[in-house]
Amino acid sequence: MTTENSAPVSGSIMVVGGGISGLTTALEAAEVGYEVFLIEKEASLGGRVSQLKHYFPKLCPPTCGLEINYRRLKDNKNIKVYTLSEVQNVDGTPGDYTVSVKTAPRFVNSNCTCCGECEKVCETEISNEFNFGMDRRKAAYLPHNMAFPQRYVMDPAMSQDDREKVKEACKYNAIDFSMQENSFDLKVGAVVFATGWQPYDATRIDNLGFGRYQNIITNMMLERLASFNGPTEGKIIRPSDDKAPETIAFAQCAGSRDENHLPYCSYICCMASLKHATYIRAQYPDAKIYIYYIDLRTPGRKYENFYAKLKEDENVFFVKGKVAEVSEESGTGNINLVAEDTISGEKIKQTVDMLVLATGMQPSCSIDKPAADLTFDDEGFIINDFSKGGLFAAGCANKPADVVTSNQNATGMALKAIQTLRR
Repeated sequence: MTTENSAPVSGSIMVVGGGISGLTTALEAAEVGYEVFLIEKEASLGGRVSQLKHYFPKLCPPTCGLEINYRRLKDNKNIKVYTLSEVQNVDGTPGDYTVSVKTAPRFVNSNCTCCGECEKVCETEISNEFNFGMDRRKAAYLPHNMAFPQRYVMDPAMSQDDREKVKEACKYNAIDFSMQENSFDLKVGAVVFATGWQPYDATRIDNLGFGRYQNIITNMMLERLASFNGPTEGKIIRPSDDKAPETIAFAQCAGSRDENHLPYCSYICCMASLKHATYIRAQYPDAKIYIYYIDLRTPGRKYENFYAKLKEDENVFFVKGKVAEVSEESGTGNINLVAEDTISGEKIKQTVDMLVLATGMQPSCSIDKPAADLTFDDEGFIINDFSKGGLFAAGCANKPADVVTSNQNATGMALKAIQTLRR
């Protein structure tokens, strides 16, 4: 480590997206001496990982990993975090970019201690998007229990009466409704887009009934139901009547590997459903679980072992066949499904208490493309052009990936960003 090889003091990197990939990229670059600007459009960091109950295959909670990363973040003076912020435009060349950023008002300043008094007096309620709209929350809210920064947010939808109530309830003068939207420019040498993914909109899959039948949910909705900080405090129950489900079916590739929706394999969906089967099994040992699949893809020895262990469960049934149509049983809310068993060639008709759609991952940048000199593939993932350098994609902005792969990729993109500055 010579003086010649040390980080240039003027070098800076921007990371767009504060999920697990963005956090990893930012920390790896900052911890070797580079100034990093971390831009996150939500009110807190953590991304999709913060919505999970467990990682696979170890089935450990993501809270410990996030807590470690947040501590690293707080201890590192090289990282500047901007939440509720979005990149408007990227202009320039590798080593010399001007990035325009817009920040929405939180209406809460750094005096906030998360005492929660504002939430207690607020009566305005809004849909809780963190739980995919399965419950409601106050318009004065902490995004979730592991939110970073640990600071409340005042939603603009809050009524005027409630605005006066929350200001009066706050003992620390932390609430400021005069805050305005702010736009500013940052000079950086490289930009890493870690914009993550969105669950595919299941209402677009007409034959699978999501949005029409209450007891059809998505895989990420099940993840929130199983989480202790979710809408049911970790209890997996039917949305229609809060009943404990006795039979649950999973429809794999819901929108994935389908030329009408997502033509590619989303990589994680099979393992996610296998993991969800363990959630259900832990709560309901006698429940029957049916997994309808095209191909079960469990890449790697650890994932294959996870699958092999679950196959030993006599109450978990694997059916090689895609769910073709669904309907609701009158009076019960149960779900009738039709599929073809491709091994036996027989048409299967089954009634279950609840159906879970294993929807695929769609890159966020395919929905909201960054205003930057980037190249995209046909599915909307960013293609890394290392010969040009300067602008890179990490994690699921680049390809469908699990957490481990995303972290490895993010470390590599931090190195690529540093190489841009070193040149």
